[in-house]
Amino acid sequence: MAERRLRLKRHSQPERRGRPRSRPLPSDGDIELLEGFLDSLWSEQGLSEATLAAYRSDLEAVALHLNSCSEGLADASRANLLGFLAWRVSQGARPRTTARLVSSMRRFYRWLVRQGAREDDPSVDIEPPRLGQPLPGALTEDQVERLLAAPDTDDPLGIRDKSLLEVLYATGLRVSELVSLAVSSVNTRQGLVRVLGKGNKERLVPLGEEAQDWLKIYMREARPALIGVQPAEKVFVTKRGEGLTRQAFWYRIKHHARVAGIEREISPHTLRHSFATHLLNHGADLRAVQMLLGHADLSTTQIYTHVARHRLQRLHSEHHPRG
Repeated sequence: MAERRLRLKRHSQPERRGRPRSRPLPSDGDIELLEGFLDSLWSEQGLSEATLAAYRSDLEAVALHLNSCSEGLADASRANLLGFLAWRVSQGARPRTTARLVSSMRRFYRWLVRQGAREDDPSVDIEPPRLGQPLPGALTEDQVERLLAAPDTDDPLGIRDKSLLEVLYATGLRVSELVSLAVSSVNTRQGLVRVLGKGNKERLVPLGEEAQDWLKIYMREARPALIGVQPAEKVFVTKRGEGLTRQAFWYRIKHHARVAGIEREISPHTLRHSFATHLLNHGADLRAVQMLLGHADLSTTQIYTHVARHRLQRLHSEHHPRG
């Protein structure tokens, strides 16, 4: 377990001329509490390192503010926490950031109460700001077709990118799920991929014929040329045979969007949104989409019905005689 912990070490980076010293860290007592909390989240709920890092960042900020007021995390009052939130808002924190901070504090102080470290929860009556439900940005079907046609399939990297985009649009995988996809998790004969999603929950997702065909071409022709003689666990690799990163794929998808003449802002997540929206627009069942996306709660998937309904209303107003 120790190798997987997100340590909160107090040592500083070596000083370098012209560079500032490393950022301040909370007190030793607060660091010890945060380490215990993060280890508990990892061992009991299997949260990803990115999620644990977000909790650490939030709670370190709380601890530093409390330390500046000669208080520690374990002794914080409701007034202390409200003071911290008010200060963050005065510094320009957005409502979504504030809501996340409240959520992190609530989880931490519930854990402290369960551990017997304090009797009351100072965060229990702190309400997060109300957030409007954002509509996911999705491409039109024509834009998706142009994007999928953008890679140059005359070279191995182009075939890789074509396969990446086809698989992403056909499955709706999260980008982290796509780049971490292992060869052993892909069955091109049956047209299925086995995905390990959030909370280590596994699901099977169909590929579709087009994505299946391009994945076969990539695995047969392009991938061996990229990896050479070295073994590679990941399906999608760089020209050096290493696993593709989220950042590298983000760069590639932006490049192909420019080639396709798509002027709007785009990210790898855009194809996931497009996947869900287009399924619903073509009559897919909401619960089926929920399973394909790997959402634990149907309410998370329901946001896409707003997008589909908006487009239906627009089509009605444009094309109906009395619209």
